[in-house]
Amino acid sequence: MLDKDELNEYVLMANALRFLCADMVQNANSGHPGAPMGLADIAVVLGLHIKLNPKNPQWINRDRLVFSGGHASALVYSLLHLWGFEITLEDLKDFRKLNSKTPGHPEYKHTPGVEITTGPLGQGVANAVGFAMAGKLAQNMLGEELINHKVYCLCGDGDLEEGISYEAASLAGHHCLNNLILIYDSNNITIEGDCCVAMSENVKARFEAQNWEVLSIDGHNFIEIDTALEKAKNATKPVLIIARTQIAKGSQSLCGSHKAHGAPLGVEEICISKESLGFNPKEQFFIPPSSRIRFKNTAESGELANLEWNKAFAKSSKKSLLEEMLKPDFSKIIYPSFEEQKKQGKTIATRASNGMILNAIAQALPGFVGGSADLAPSNNTELKGKGDFPRGNNFHFGIREHAMGAISNAISNYGLFLPFCATFFVFSDYLAPSVRVASLMQSKVFYIWTHDSIGVGEDGATHEPIEQLSHFRSMPNLNVFRPCDAFENIACWQVAFAIEGPCAFVLSRQNLPILESVSQENVSKGAYLKCSSKLDAQNPKITLLASGSEVELALKSADKLEEEEIATQVVSAPSYDLFLKTSKEYQDSLLKGKVIAIEASRALEWFVFANEVIGMSGFGASGKGEELFKHFGFSVENVVRIAKYRLG
Repeated sequence: MLDKDELNEYVLMANALRFLCADMVQNANSGHPGAPMGLADIAVVLGLHIKLNPKNPQWINRDRLVFSGGHASALVYSLLHLWGFEITLEDLKDFRKLNSKTPGHPEYKHTPGVEITTGPLGQGVANAVGFAMAGKLAQNMLGEELINHKVYCLCGDGDLEEGISYEAASLAGHHCLNNLILIYDSNNITIEGDCCVAMSENVKARFEAQNWEVLSIDGHNFIEIDTALEKAKNATKPVLIIARTQIAKGSQSLCGSHKAHGAPLGVEEICISKESLGFNPKEQFFIPPSSRIRFKNTAESGELANLEWNKAFAKSSKKSLLEEMLKPDFSKIIYPSFEEQKKQGKTIATRASNGMILNAIAQALPGFVGGSADLAPSNNTELKGKGDFPRGNNFHFGIREHAMGAISNAISNYGLFLPFCATFFVFSDYLAPSVRVASLMQSKVFYIWTHDSIGVGEDGATHEPIEQLSHFRSMPNLNVFRPCDAFENIACWQVAFAIEGPCAFVLSRQNLPILESVSQENVSKGAYLKCSSKLDAQNPKITLLASGSEVELALKSADKLEEEEIATQVVSAPSYDLFLKTSKEYQDSLLKGKVIAIEASRALEWFVFANEVIGMSGFGASGKGEELFKHFGFSVENVVRIAKYRLG
């Protein structure tokens, strides 16, 4: 709580914070001074409320702080330094330099104390909702004595203009997430000038309509800030604090100007501004000793709270469950057996076998959670008997793919859960910004993308993914799996649990035959020999390389080619990404003779390995799936024709 008798000291702290940020941006000759300077008063008071322990930054019951506007990074790093995280004054001086701890926008796992990489505007609002959802579920699983933290998020006008924030706020209000406090830096400024050029809505009414409690304050009045935060901590709904602020507060000439958003203030302007507020204009990166001591109080109170929590943890009946969630044991998973279905000649879509696998995982891992964008019956993602959020493991994201992706990123970073999220593969485009950020962070998120090709059929070109496989395979750190059957699906999950970073499962709507079982080791290489040539196993003339549903086509085509005395082998490639990482020797050992890749997508990436690619050159069409495959050249006759052509 704020001591009203010491307001002058808080003013000094805020001004010191302003000029520390301005000096960082000026020293780098690059960056955004306006938002950090405008938020300095709020940041000082927030330090009196937030519960963090820099000595134990992964303490599970810490408050989460999200800066949705990553352009306020100078403020993020300054606070982390002053609160006692492993950010030195030299790190602040290295702001925006190569290999520094203080890059232009905050990055998770790169800078101690940064909870999540927010990246594009609006992502952080949805991330905060994800942290709050994770916190609420953790509280219901582990008890309020172990989980009782808050989630704070600072956002700006740009964040609330992005549609993802609307989706996320809607879900937060629906679930009455009273552990979520969103502080809106309402300075009415964007890069192009005053917000009125593009925005005139009533933000208060918007959030109230979404079941939020809304408080309006002067963002430079310490008492109003403190009172609002105290009220927000005891609310029964998520809280939006609309803080009216001035961008670049403290600057003599640029306060309130959009020119202060994305460029240094200038040496002269900083000197004049410092002098006007009683600071030595010749001193840079200066924090008054009394202010530095007060900033450290945040760490001291957080360390004390952590010690008290340790006592509660030692006595808790949920201790073993928490430990199990922190370190999941993947060896406990009993995967379904598909041997009987195979013997009976049954076929099963990989979306269906995947649903069985998801349920097996959920039975073994209490922290395995997730859901779909209103598509669980089609995606086969319901975790049976596991209940619904906020008391169960099934999440109903609604038709909100954008927010679903960013929420899942935060659930992963929370530290207790392994989240998945699902939709039709063609709608993965809506998730792309969040998938990109998850890949950048190497966060453990699992994407279930079903209806993976023209096999969707009658729904037509709008619902048939063509270019998405190539897009996501090109994304660094993302591992994309497209299994050909139920057995390969299991092996893909085993590999996914063993590797770092997010993974995507691209799954069929149509039924596929159950082929031979495959080892985790083979799938870990991305591609493996599925069927050798009976005519000449050592020197086949043709290698048919395929993934997913097209492996069946490759096998049938190989049989036909062998009937015509053309030695042919089949290579299944469930993960292009992993295969690309294997040695040249391994790749050459598989890819013999003329290599023809077959995939019902754009498939241009396969030219790295193949002499010929049978893929999609345009969009799909409406019709029965089997007819579309034939229409677009995915038939035994066409594969045989192209193989013969390649052999001359």
